[in-house]
Amino acid sequence: MRRALLAAVAGGALVALTACGSDANNASTTAEQAPPSPSASAESTYVAPDYTTNTKQVCDKVSAIYADGFGGFSAQMGKMIANKEAKQAPEATAAQKAAGEELKKVGAQITKEVSVAEDPDLKVAGEQSAAKVTQSASDKAFFDSIKTTKDLDAKIESKMLDWMNPVTGFCA
Repeated sequence: MRRALLAAVAGGALVALTACGSDANNASTTAEQAPPSPSASAESTYVAPDYTTNTKQVCDKVSAIYADGFGGFSAQMGKMIANKEAKQAPEATAAQKAAGEELKKVGAQITKEVSVAEDPDLKVAGEQSAAKVTQSASDKAFFDSIKTTKDLDAKIESKMLDWMNPVTGFCA
């Protein structure tokens, strides 16, 4: 109904402007007398898409991954630390590699969940978050800096914040 009313008003204004412009006495219209552009006074009908429901669904799934999806990573990190403390280098290296594989799985899960996001900005943020997690899987300096559970506790919180940072604006 609103569109029909806008069309009728715009059409009426256009007819009125055309009638005024065809007057023989008004043949030379100056810039001062020119009618305003119809687009300048027309009301915008654009309505931004509502991604609220979909965003909540995607964020709930991503939040669940950050809350519970790092179990395999944590277990392998525990093995890595135990083997480092026991001076069992080959076993520590194997556990580190397994921890990296677990991070890759988490990154893939995040990518999968954000792939259905309707909000393109959330999709990009999720992909960035997944990429950060996946990159950490091969971050030798990160793994080398963790020799004890105290090291892990000190480093993992800031690392998790970094991983989650891209999506926190969407998934608060």
